[in-house]
Amino acid sequence: MKYISIEGLEKIKEELKNREITKRQEIAKRLEEAKELGDLSENAEYSSAKEAQAFNEGKIIELKEIIEKSTLIEPNRKSQKKIQIGSIIEAKLINGRSESKKQTFIIVGFHEADPAQGKISNESPIGQAFLEHQVGDIAEVETPNGNMKYKIISIK
Repeated sequence: MKYISIEGLEKIKEELKNREITKRQEIAKRLEEAKELGDLSENAEYSSAKEAQAFNEGKIIELKEIIEKSTLIEPNRKSQKKIQIGSIIEAKLINGRSESKKQTFIIVGFHEADPAQGKISNESPIGQAFLEHQVGDIAEVETPNGNMKYKIISIK
């Protein structure tokens, strides 16, 4: 099952609208201009525009599918005791006897993941490791660099 936040859903709907209206019009214009150049069998601009059209239509189908098949994340932040999709958590990486500074993570659906912004997918190894843990728990995740342990500081 795929999950998405309200903000993520709005972004996808906006992109879909842009692709259905603006992008389609831009590509149609490119196709018309390319047709005016003559022989379509040897027309690189026409071929390029057709490829752009096929890509755009494929992306439209993909976005519609995401909207249709995704489950909206609506976390209950008041009494949240366990980490779930939509949780905002603070955790410290534990390395032996030392701990690093606090890091903030937001557990999001696959389509919204942005590790640089602290948004980690519920399908990623670290996202899966955090799910269902509580404050004070140690979440372990196997990475290419070895086993990492995070101590859960807070859940919002």
